[in-house]
Amino acid sequence: MFTRRSFLATSAATSLMPTLASAKKAVEYDPTPQVVRIKKEFQPGQLLVLPRSFYLYFVTEPRKAVRYGCGVGKAGLEFTGTATIDVKKEWPTWRPTDEMIERDPRAYAKFIDNDYVQPGGGDNPLGARALYLFQNGVDTYFRIHGTTQPQTIGRAASNGCIRMLNEHVIDLYQRVPLGTVVTVV
Repeated sequence: MFTRRSFLATSAATSLMPTLASAKKAVEYDPTPQVVRIKKEFQPGQLLVLPRSFYLYFVTEPRKAVRYGCGVGKAGLEFTGTATIDVKKEWPTWRPTDEMIERDPRAYAKFIDNDYVQPGGGDNPLGARALYLFQNGVDTYFRIHGTTQPQTIGRAASNGCIRMLNEHVIDLYQRVPLGTVVTVV
């Protein structure tokens, strides 16, 4: 039977629930490079990107990897699959793809009806380094690169590329040779 006493007890217990739930420590996203354990099927030298968790892993030895925080493509623009790094550039030049210009002509107005290519440097969206992803020798137009927008690390905010903080992509750039396999799941 439902009584005033059971109603008050239930109300008091319910009012405490948000307090109890918030007492749990939330796991905070940390983009700082860290050595972590990884599944044994990933080979040393391989890159693995897990877009849902916003982390890129460079496998350094069996079951060990350096984990970096990253930003990934917005819904519908993300890259998935396997590719190789066939080109690496320091302070790369950049031009948005025709699809990017078509999707957002206001943002890319200076690139409309011309062949302008933005030179490398501190205000270039590719940042300090770029690793170019290819499949079967063909450029995918997807990159792992630095960024001028560090607030997008840990988010799905790019036009498909994998973004890293400039100091982190410089570190990764030095570690990976041409031909490195990249798997994005």
